[in-house]
Amino acid sequence: MPTYRLMVADVDSPSYFVATAAVKLGFFKQQGIDVEFVPEYGAKHGPEQLRDGGIHFFGGPAFAATRAFPAWKGAKLLCALSQNSYWFMGVRKDLDIPRGDIKALKGLRISSSFAFPRTALRHMLVEAGLDMDHDEVRIVESLPTTSEWHSRDGVSAIQQNHADGFWGNGMRLALAEKAGVAKLHLDLRRGDGPQGAHRYNFAALTVTEALIEKEPEVAAAAVRAIVATQKALQVDPSLAKKVCDELFPGEDEAEVMPILISRDAPFYDATISLEVVDGLNKFAMANGLVDKPLAFADIVAERFSHLWKS
Repeated sequence: MPTYRLMVADVDSPSYFVATAAVKLGFFKQQGIDVEFVPEYGAKHGPEQLRDGGIHFFGGPAFAATRAFPAWKGAKLLCALSQNSYWFMGVRKDLDIPRGDIKALKGLRISSSFAFPRTALRHMLVEAGLDMDHDEVRIVESLPTTSEWHSRDGVSAIQQNHADGFWGNGMRLALAEKAGVAKLHLDLRRGDGPQGAHRYNFAALTVTEALIEKEPEVAAAAVRAIVATQKALQVDPSLAKKVCDELFPGEDEAEVMPILISRDAPFYDATISLEVVDGLNKFAMANGLVDKPLAFADIVAERFSHLWKS
């Protein structure tokens, strides 16, 4: 039996964690396919690895594949790992600004890592009416950290006075709150931000069209494995602890992740709707990822849609 390889954009993201857990908890194996988890920072080279055959499954932002597959040509979204945009903004705990007030960020420095989240941050600030061409808000590069993972950079940005806030996944915010240095300012998934911001993106499992055509049974098994994992984590979020103790031995992430999984479990749904793709199309066009809206079938492997609710 061949071994397939899976990578996620961020190992410590609760939204991509479903894909990681599907491997680590044996749900892929239950579907009859052998999948190896690649514990690397996939945001750096995951789409390119998928294109070049280094991996077979990529769990990450729904728009990520466009970096290696322009306009999604040659790649498809198999299913959602979780619903809605999953980016958060944390700000210094001592800042006296109301949660959700984006205009109150004027004059502040916000740190963000790499292009995936930074693209969405700038887009959101522009949609909120801030003049990013004249630095009404300064987006600064995240500081390097000694951790193998990147969620500690929010804490570092505040502690080292590198930034007044940070942008990223839920783990960044949770660790900064735990350290007592930051508070929640924006949660796009739950309605903060400009109108429609929750539709900028979602976490998805991406594969090549070549895999779908040559091994449709493997693609179908992957969808079933993700759906089974989503259901299992909804019923028992503590399952995350077993995975995290292996991934983050003795680290705060191992303690925090099950809490975040419990909080985000209602969003664990494999469905990709027309409304979701419409939001993704608008985001992709606004940021130069496509030059016109694409049809649902150009982005999504709809032949497996009957498995999303299996």
